[in-house]
Amino acid sequence: MSVDNDGLIVDSIARSFNGQRAVDQVSFEVRPGELVALVGASGSGKTTTLRIVAGYEQPDTGRVLFGGKDFTRLGPAKRGFGMVFQHYALFPHMSVLENVAFGLEARGVGRSDRRQRAGAALERVGLNGKGDRMIQQLSGGEQQRVALARAVVIEPRLLLLDEPLSNLDPTLRASTRDELRATLKATSAPALFVTHDQDDAFAIADRIVLLAQGRVLQTGSPEDLYDRPASRQVAKFIGHATLVHARRQGEFASVTIDGTTHRVALSSFANLSDGVIGAIVLRPEAVEIVTDAPGPELDGVWPAVVDARRFAGAGFVYRLRLDHETVIDVASRDRFEAGKTVGVRITRPVPMVP
Repeated sequence: MSVDNDGLIVDSIARSFNGQRAVDQVSFEVRPGELVALVGASGSGKTTTLRIVAGYEQPDTGRVLFGGKDFTRLGPAKRGFGMVFQHYALFPHMSVLENVAFGLEARGVGRSDRRQRAGAALERVGLNGKGDRMIQQLSGGEQQRVALARAVVIEPRLLLLDEPLSNLDPTLRASTRDELRATLKATSAPALFVTHDQDDAFAIADRIVLLAQGRVLQTGSPEDLYDRPASRQVAKFIGHATLVHARRQGEFASVTIDGTTHRVALSSFANLSDGVIGAIVLRPEAVEIVTDAPGPELDGVWPAVVDARRFAGAGFVYRLRLDHETVIDVASRDRFEAGKTVGVRITRPVPMVP
């Protein structure tokens, strides 16, 4: 990995606890002005990785570099990074302005200057005029923005965020995502944040580092991971997918379900050689329900039985069974009862994984 990046470079870090490897040769970078998400299930190593970057944990092997300089053995206070903790760690006995100014006071900034800079940071996160309030008077979303303002007011080299939206209710969480991305972009500082919620990562991050069992499965843009997964593990974790056995035939895949074979156009095939068996990744938006009864005259249509349905506002999401092991979800505005036989057709190119 090149070390001439002005941003963050995490180079082959590893960390074990009680003989168990929590982080295993993890490498990635965060470029200047970029937002990168560490995504993974519980126990994937994402929080340990963040703590190593922040300086709260030391790696057993590997390096953490920033601006081409080795930060691996520097303590947190000497790194100049801003940190937003999962539970915000705000001081309830201080006002909003005092909370934001706390880091400046610790750095010896004079009272007048720190109040001015703290006020500007609050304005940047949309909390202008709320500096005199106490923390308990704020909503969860407002507290999250106070924590962010406290991190950015010190003009950090890098922003680190640990599950920044996890304490918000679903409605507020969705509305706060765009605000958080806009605020992070406005700071111009690169940012690295941890989340187990891929919707948060998709809405905020420029790139995603997907971890599992301490290892990097794939790094790329949200579109890369969704549309071009590198493995079955990535395809199953990102979005909602059903994997179906298939054989690659050039730009197509030969897919047999319940004895019926059709060719399906491929969007990507993860280095699979022609003729090799892998799996196509079926996502709900790539499949449509055909209301005509499936038969020889309907090319590319498999018969399916409606197992269940749920109302989804603009229509229904159906659970369709194509055979004893192939079950897919498909959205439709049409109304079908459980037990009805319908047809399903793949309507767009799909990725294929080993």
